[in-house]
Amino acid sequence: MHRSHILAFAVAAAVAGFAQAAPSQLPASNPFAKPSTLPFQYPAFDKIKNEDFAPAFEEGMRQQSAEIDAIADSRAAPTFENTIVAMERSGQLLNRVSTVFSSLVGANTNDTLNALDKELAPKLAAHSDKIRLNEKLYKRIKTLYDKRAKLHLDAESAYLLQRYHTDFVRAGAQLSSNDKIKLKAYNARIAALQTQFSQNVLKEANASALVVGSREELAGMSDKAIDVAAAEAKKRGLDGKFVIPVVNTTQQAPLSVLTNRATREKLLATSMARGSHGGDFDNRSLVLELAKTRAERAKLLGYPSHAAYMLEDQTAKDTGAVNKLLAEFAKPAVNNARKEAADLQKVVDAEGGKFQVAAYDWNYYTDKVRAQRYAFDQSQLRPYFEYNRVLVDGVFFAATKEFGITFKERKDLPVYDPDVRVFDVFDSDGKQLAIFLHDPYARANKRGGAWMNAYVGQNTLLGTHPVIANHLNIPKPSAGEPTLLTYDEVRTMFHEFGHALHGMFSNVKYPRFSGTRVPRDYVEFPSQVNEMWMDWPEVLANYAKHYQTGAAMPKELLDKVQASSKFNEGYRTTEYLAAAILDQSWHQLGPDQIPGDVLAFEAKALHDAGADFPLVPPRYRTTYFSHVFSGGYSAGYYGYLWAEKLDADTVNWFKEHGGLTRKNGDHFRKMLLSRGGTMDAMEMYRGFSGRDAQVQPLLERRGLTGE
Repeated sequence: MHRSHILAFAVAAAVAGFAQAAPSQLPASNPFAKPSTLPFQYPAFDKIKNEDFAPAFEEGMRQQSAEIDAIADSRAAPTFENTIVAMERSGQLLNRVSTVFSSLVGANTNDTLNALDKELAPKLAAHSDKIRLNEKLYKRIKTLYDKRAKLHLDAESAYLLQRYHTDFVRAGAQLSSNDKIKLKAYNARIAALQTQFSQNVLKEANASALVVGSREELAGMSDKAIDVAAAEAKKRGLDGKFVIPVVNTTQQAPLSVLTNRATREKLLATSMARGSHGGDFDNRSLVLELAKTRAERAKLLGYPSHAAYMLEDQTAKDTGAVNKLLAEFAKPAVNNARKEAADLQKVVDAEGGKFQVAAYDWNYYTDKVRAQRYAFDQSQLRPYFEYNRVLVDGVFFAATKEFGITFKERKDLPVYDPDVRVFDVFDSDGKQLAIFLHDPYARANKRGGAWMNAYVGQNTLLGTHPVIANHLNIPKPSAGEPTLLTYDEVRTMFHEFGHALHGMFSNVKYPRFSGTRVPRDYVEFPSQVNEMWMDWPEVLANYAKHYQTGAAMPKELLDKVQASSKFNEGYRTTEYLAAAILDQSWHQLGPDQIPGDVLAFEAKALHDAGADFPLVPPRYRTTYFSHVFSGGYSAGYYGYLWAEKLDADTVNWFKEHGGLTRKNGDHFRKMLLSRGGTMDAMEMYRGFSGRDAQVQPLLERRGLTGE
């Protein structure tokens, strides 16, 4: 998953405002007072303390407000330079502190940062509103927009003016004074609710866990994994017991190996109850209020629903297009899942089991079917997927082959956690392109999932270069043990590095368009394309080597992996679609349609969409669906599937043009990865491929063509 957690308006770190701002009131000793002196303005993590953030935010908002006021109050006639470019230059300090703060809140938080995050959310929303709802500022923008054809702007500048006008209109610039007051209240409340939801999810994940009293109940797990469970229990003051924490998704990894059916049932029940079983972290009331407030805000802005508001600015454009996409996939996906369930039931019956397969049995018996059908299980792969080899000899190797870039690890730059690794990235001409951070391991103070973020974004206006980070949640092994990855974890590493490439290859003039600042339903496309290299023969042969012997993965094992590539796709597609349908169902409601019972609404929404197959629960249930209730994917979770249509078509393009070659990589980089958000996304895609994307490759990939 991509994380773009940036203040709504503070679009750039800047070197100067339109007019000289008042002298800084931030002590020079504060590490955010000036740009970092480290290479590429890399954050000075070793100097940043909890107490540095609040004053830096306060001063950052004050400085940007002064800069914006100078633009809005100027007596000079509006020009592109003194209005639009000046806004692009505003907010140096605020952007600098907000990018580091939001990154650390996700990757390395603590009670102090959490409290500040909750306090800041409405303040930052109000700051953004103060800018976006400034009547004099909007008047200057509109004056320029109305005569845009006569300004003789280059293509990127013309698109920047268009985007600023759209951004301000969508933010409420044309509302009456009374309605602007209402809008500000909605925005502040939404920001506070989203922050509370996010914090509840993290706290619930740490608090909710499966607790058992004997090793026998964890049969099927390795002795080392059971020892880790015992150590976790002891840490929680439960000596003699065993604790299995839950992760962010509904399904939990131990479900594939636990032989005790009762334990499996308890583990899945624990996972699915998160945020909906009472207590301090129950999110049901937050969901209802958040859905209603978002709907009320949308109505105020002239839209029938929050989804309609959000989708207007995406490549999908409207709810009809999204509903059509989800409906097209729902029936064949569920039909495939039912066939897969029948195969699981045959195994149960053959083993003499006197029960019907349930959701908590799925992963366990799926591995058995896979073993029977393809004569292998996922655990056979892990010895060939050692973390460092996957990263250096797989992810980096593929990037070198495709784009000519190279990597050199460095140990001299500070990090916020000892496990974070730092690499200089060099372009094919030997010139340094970027700095890349890789944060692989799960921690109690790190949110779930995987994401990319930019500590520093590229743009030529300010002369900044990319500092890009990838964050994963790989379980950290015991000291001295190797980090062996699952097939999905390998896929995630390649996926997130696709986002990183999008950020590192950015070659734009304006901060507003840097890197991954593209429509939400487009941003996953480049990262999904990068997944293709994980099992590309040349790449796989370079990294898939036994961690002990160095022996290459046997060809017969690779053949089995590829033969089973469509295996369990019914399940995978259905659990994803169920989550996407929940997202749309909540956010297509009008303010008078908000239900009173979260779980009842969830059940009805899935039933009405034909996606209520009990054996396949949603990948995320409403009460722990952080993507849409605390992150930036509200009404946008469909975007993974939307982007995968482009991805599957692009994979075909690469194969048709010779695969992993510099020529193909350079074309992909020039026409797509380097352009950020400088033009309409679908026009950009057509410029790359020469045509509109076709859906057939995606249907074939997901094994849905026979339905």
